[in-house]
Amino acid sequence: MHNASPSTARLANTEPWYKHVWPWLLMLGPVAVILAGSYTTWLAFTKPDAMVVDDYYTQGKAINQDLRRDRIATGLGLSFSARYNPAGGQLNGTLLGFGQPVAGKIIIRLAHATLPEKDIRLEARPDQSGAFSAGLPMLERGRWQVVIESERRDWRLTGRWEWPSQKRLDIKADMPSAG
Repeated sequence: MHNASPSTARLANTEPWYKHVWPWLLMLGPVAVILAGSYTTWLAFTKPDAMVVDDYYTQGKAINQDLRRDRIATGLGLSFSARYNPAGGQLNGTLLGFGQPVAGKIIIRLAHATLPEKDIRLEARPDQSGAFSAGLPMLERGRWQVVIESERRDWRLTGRWEWPSQKRLDIKADMPSAG
């Protein structure tokens, strides 16, 4: 009579590895990493990076030009105030310089925080009291970078707008410091 040792009996009664839970649980981590890496690689190659600028020198010159336009807006004492009416699809507001209406057409740019294809450009002409109205399609929730400038681009106001948490958009040119 041949007695099998306990280790031999245990080996004879075991199932194949793929019928056990532990090998699959151990493989789950590496498989998840491979899938996440593949998705990240796909994102990197299919979505362009909108933050990268090819011509740094030209951009630097443009920044200096924008700063000059900001100083002109300060010198004019410009203030912009607007409210968005989603039901009517209108952006209504005023543009004043030292409390007086500003003449001429204005350009209002709403830049989406991350998706340049969602940027919006509006044109408006304030009336003799400084009030204007511009058609604005349904505005997506989020943070918008706002730039208001004259048609000739000789001055500029900038600000941020968190729609819909900020019902009103108010932007004032920085006032020069006294002294």
